[in-house]
Amino acid sequence: MDFERAFGLVASFLEQQGFPVAVVGALALHAHGITRATVDLDLVTAIEAQDALVAFLESQGYETLHRSPGYSNHLHTEPELGRLDLVYLDSGTARRLFAGCTPRLELGARTAQVPRAEHLIAMKVQAVKNDPTRELRDLADVQSLLQIPGLDETEVRGYFERAGMTDRYDALRRSL
Repeated sequence: MDFERAFGLVASFLEQQGFPVAVVGALALHAHGITRATVDLDLVTAIEAQDALVAFLESQGYETLHRSPGYSNHLHTEPELGRLDLVYLDSGTARRLFAGCTPRLELGARTAQVPRAEHLIAMKVQAVKNDPTRELRDLADVQSLLQIPGLDETEVRGYFERAGMTDRYDALRRSL
């Protein structure tokens, strides 16, 4: 997959429409110094962008594989444009997440915004809560993120508490 090309396509569209975009998933982990293999591009934007973005992606040859209010994924027949997984945030959550993003990931001529490690953890905790089959993979990523110096432990613990997963947080902390 050509991450630079796929990101450029989506980011250009979202910017023209006035919507923010940030890289999440394995590439965001990479921007925080954590290496994990990936074959797709994970992005986050505002929920208000979903209808226009899905229509745009389909006009560009992407097939929509799944769509729900907070998520969609798309696959292009050209391997270079590959698979896109998109997370859509409500306005309050989007405001908080994008306020903490920093330009951290060089993708060709563009520098992609990347959320704070705490926000990546929040997204992974929510993913595990919504789909327990993701627990091993996503909590392994969380374990790596927990080792980032300066991480706000109180904020992170709060995400686990709100998800009813304090036991998993405590186990991860003990494992470090």
